[in-house]
Amino acid sequence: MECVFGLVGKGFALVISDTSAVSSILVHKSNEDKIMVLDSHKLMGASGEAGDRVQFTEYIQKNVSLYQFRNGIPLTTAATANLTRGELATALRKSPYSVNILLAGYDKEKGPSLYYIDYIASLHKVNTAALGYGSYFSLAMMDRHYHKNMNLEEAIELVDKVIIEIRSRLVVAPPNFLIKIVDEDGAREYAWRESIKDTKAPPTL
Repeated sequence: MECVFGLVGKGFALVISDTSAVSSILVHKSNEDKIMVLDSHKLMGASGEAGDRVQFTEYIQKNVSLYQFRNGIPLTTAATANLTRGELATALRKSPYSVNILLAGYDKEKGPSLYYIDYIASLHKVNTAALGYGSYFSLAMMDRHYHKNMNLEEAIELVDKVIIEIRSRLVVAPPNFLIKIVDEDGAREYAWRESIKDTKAPPTL
């Protein structure tokens, strides 16, 4: 029941994800970070098979770092989106990754941007996007309440509305969500929305 969604506001972009690590009917943990910080001004939220998700996002992160190391300048958000799309397209003909991507970034010249990239290597620049079962409700909520140039307060209010809708409508709803932001100050964790916390196992005797 994965839920990843994002939106672009005035001078920033947000990526929000559930934090449940699930296999079949089992919940392994409730604090899994599914939003990779690629570099100082880029975020990559991903949904899909856990192994593919972790392997692919780390692969893109290392290639973005390698490009900056070799050339002395970072990739733009658009260039990173096209790199990601190219890698998915190449893998599609060999051993496909079962992973869908939301890529958010901030460029000094162009400001914030958000890209939707699915497992069959479709690429779209968007203002709002969602992945997973939560998309049935988050897309509807954002379609109704989103407007361009939202300030951060308005955007977080919309995010909270989406999370409440997901929790109330999905039969098996993820309890915790992580919000990350990217703006001119960089990519970073912004807030958590938690209804349960992972507890440590009691010490063995």
